[in-house]
Amino acid sequence: MLKTLLTVVLCFFTAIFIGAQEQAYELVENVAYYDRAMQASDAYLKERCKLDVYYPKDTTNVATVVWFHGGGLEFGEKHIPQGLKNKGHIVVSVNYRLHPKVQQPVYIEDAAAAVAWTFKNIKTYNGARNKIFLSGHSAGGYLASMVGLDTTYLEKHGVKANDLAGLIPFSGHTITHFTVRKERGIKGTQPIIDAYAPLYHVRQDAPPMLLITGNRELELLGRYEENAYFYRMMKIVEHPSIELMELDGYGHDMVYPAIPLLLDFIARQTSAPTKE
Repeated sequence: MLKTLLTVVLCFFTAIFIGAQEQAYELVENVAYYDRAMQASDAYLKERCKLDVYYPKDTTNVATVVWFHGGGLEFGEKHIPQGLKNKGHIVVSVNYRLHPKVQQPVYIEDAAAAVAWTFKNIKTYNGARNKIFLSGHSAGGYLASMVGLDTTYLEKHGVKANDLAGLIPFSGHTITHFTVRKERGIKGTQPIIDAYAPLYHVRQDAPPMLLITGNRELELLGRYEENAYFYRMMKIVEHPSIELMELDGYGHDMVYPAIPLLLDFIARQTSAPTKE
């Protein structure tokens, strides 16, 4: 009897595992996230402001990760990080305009437009509006933080930043980005905190946050420390849900080991009671 029960249980979990492995996904590429009038007025916008949607076809009401690529706001291309594939979530991967063809705040405005597009369209791809997370590596992490913390960018699109389920920047600036400083003739070793710094927008009612960096001795100049300072300021204003994780053994190239932490954070946030 016990052997039979164990066999049934084993078969049950094997079926679940196989089903998860065989879940069908679809990739829709190069979707414009600005309207036709905007595209017609700016050739570079029409070229760059596109996104891809990678989604499970047979599951509804799922969480979405809006992923912004890195590259110092100067280079990079949208892609679906390997660790986010086949995990049961939607991934919206975004291209945005780059320096030197544009300057701040254009890349932040593009990121916000892509997030607003996601809110307005994600149900079409089996997603839930109350389960949208922003993430990205380096410059992409900076964009995720700026869009989620400075409420004005999404307000222009009729979207509330506090409706985001969470922000998960990977090794992102919390001070003003070094490319923004370069645009002003400020050297990269001179830290600035102004309206283009996530630190400037510290607030108690921000979405839940998970900050992840590489090891402080291996990271880019001060990247762990500025995230630690941001974390401390958020704790001081009594933000209820922020975590900081430092990945020992990894430097700035820390996307792969950080993705399981992102997935765990999403699982915890989506299992928590939702806001009214």
